[in-house]
Amino acid sequence: MDRMRILDELVWLSHEIGKEERQLVILGEGNTSAYNGDGTFWVKASGHSLPTIGAEGFSLVNLETILAYLDGPVLDDQGVADALAGSLVEPGYPKPSVETFLHALCMKECGAKFIAHSHAVSVNQILCSIRGAEPFKGNICPDQIVVCGSAPAVVPYVDPGFHLALAVRDEFRRYIAVYGRSPKVLLMENHGIVSLGSTAKEAFNIQLMADKWAKILIGATTMGGIEYLSEENVERISNRLDEKYRQRILEK
Repeated sequence: MDRMRILDELVWLSHEIGKEERQLVILGEGNTSAYNGDGTFWVKASGHSLPTIGAEGFSLVNLETILAYLDGPVLDDQGVADALAGSLVEPGYPKPSVETFLHALCMKECGAKFIAHSHAVSVNQILCSIRGAEPFKGNICPDQIVVCGSAPAVVPYVDPGFHLALAVRDEFRRYIAVYGRSPKVLLMENHGIVSLGSTAKEAFNIQLMADKWAKILIGATTMGGIEYLSEENVERISNRLDEKYRQRILEK
């Protein structure tokens, strides 16, 4: 798949995430990215809005260049700005989002091809509460497990950008060591949600299911409490052949 075709899919994903009625993002919130398979990736440029973004609203970034900064000294605000400019494949592209570091880690550490970060109202109603991400640490129904996985990666609130990326890298490595696989969902308390997909459709589906997941959690709380599935049921759903088939179909 060539860069421009991938960019077209990324624009589609961004518009779907940005539809006002979904309440996933408003104004300039959120960002998206896609890996080109050649050491470069597209990422939303700073200041652009997902509902209306076009191809000109994305920056082409060198993956290894941006990752190298995370292995070096901690960057201040000016250092971050210089790093983002220095990671561009060509100087003519607009300034990449400050979350470019996070997107690069989703690709490098987890093998994601399409990434969507939103500030979904439903999800943040929980992540910004005194319970934080805790309600998401149990499983509530088969669809949630099939689309979002049986456990999210979670980080507490960290200053967005470089420092957040360092915390996310630690969490990704912990998660993979514990579960032996990459997460499909990253929850950032008091901030938002990141979906990690192998396709644009999967990244979008994860955002939709996470929205439903959050709404069910909120509703179940008002009805006396959340009834989580047993570990036995979660294991069964995760390994059923028909559910794995459905998962593959939904990713296309």
